[in-house]
Order: sequence, then structure tokens, then C-alpha cells
Amino acid sequence: MTGQQESGYLYPNKMARIHVLSIEETIGHAAMMAVFETAKIPPELYPPANNFAKGFDFAYYGAIGATLEKMYGPRGERGLMLHAGRAAFDDGLAQYGGALGTSELAFKAIPTAAKLKIGIMAVAEAFNKFSDQLTEVSEESDHFVYTIRRCPACWGRTSPRPVCATTIGLLEAAFKWVSGGALFDITEVECIAMGHAACVFHVGKTPVAQSTGENED
Repeated sequence: MTGQQESGYLYPNKMARIHVLSIEETIGHAAMMAVFETAKIPPELYPPANNFAKGFDFAYYGAIGATLEKMYGPRGERGLMLHAGRAAFDDGLAQYGGALGTSELAFKAIPTAAKLKIGIMAVAEAFNKFSDQLTEVSEESDHFVYTIRRCPACWGRTSPRPVCATTIGLLEAAFKWVSGGALFDITEVECIAMGHAACVFHVGKTPVAQSTGENED
């Protein structure tokens, strides 16, 4: 079998593992194995190792999304990616909050607006540190601008619509965590898969709802 054309840019194994296993949780082991085969990902990478070494190529990450779209359609893929993104924060980045200066104790005396800014900056810093993803954060009066200039989620993909729902799910979970359960409006306004120079997300500063703890897909 001819393997997927590698990008040379790498994602941390642990985050890729959470991504893969969270999708498998929904579609089942056999279907996830079929995704790997169809996406031409080396079988020895199933599942990725449980460490933060950079070892999962961006091309594999992007191919998973493209294959899920073929198997389940755009809506099905989006739901799976939102779930995977939330899991990536809850089971991955949140465990490293203390190292990033975002521990619950450190947050207690900080106003919510400041928590949100610290939180989104910490997420960007984590990906810049642990992966080859290039992430920037800027700020407007009513929203943050989260920009990914080298994106694994849409690597190798072309699409008439934004396809980086995994990042939306991750940011939703991050803002829910730092705010104590609130939900915020997060929209991908530009996507490399659509021909843009970067994947750009607008993240509202004002909560739109309080989480019920149920699936909000």
C-alpha cells in the first residue's frame, strides 16, 4: 500500500492519540481502522503513542478528516471533529494547565475577561511549543482572533467550506474550562482548505449560554 504523502510537519503523539480514540469512541474500532486504511496512514501508528513527542504527520491528521467526510458527509465529519476537539482539550491540554500558567488555583482571583485572554494565549502557546502548528492570537473589541498559519486539520484538503471543526471544539472546551462552564460563539471565518492564507477563527468575548453538560453538537 502506498502511504500518505507526508508533510514533514508533526503533531504531538498524545494529542493525535486523543483525536483518534475520541473518533473511534463514536464510530467504533472497525470503522476507525477503515479510516486509517483509506487515508493511507501507516498501521503501526494506530493508535499514536501516549507521549508528547512530535510524531504524527500533519498529512495524516488532515487525511483523517477528509476520509471521515467521504464516509459520513460534511455534517457527520463536523460532529466527529467537534467532539474530538473538545476531547483534545479536556483529556490533553487541560492536564497541562499548571505548566502553562492556567491552573484553576491561579485563575480564582482573575476577572473573567482576563481569564479568557490568558486561556486563549495559553492554548496557542501550547501548540506552538508542542507541535509544528503555527498559531497567533490578536484581539478586537468584542472578539479574539485565533489564527493558524500552518494547520494540521485541513492539511492537503480543498473545500468550499471551512473544515477545521476540531479547532472550534477545542476552543469551545478551553473557554468553557476557563470561564467555569460558559459557552461562546466561535466561527471559522477563513480556511486554508478554501484557498485562504490561514485558518482564522473569531472567538466572542461574551457568553452566549451556560453549558448544560450535555452534548452541544
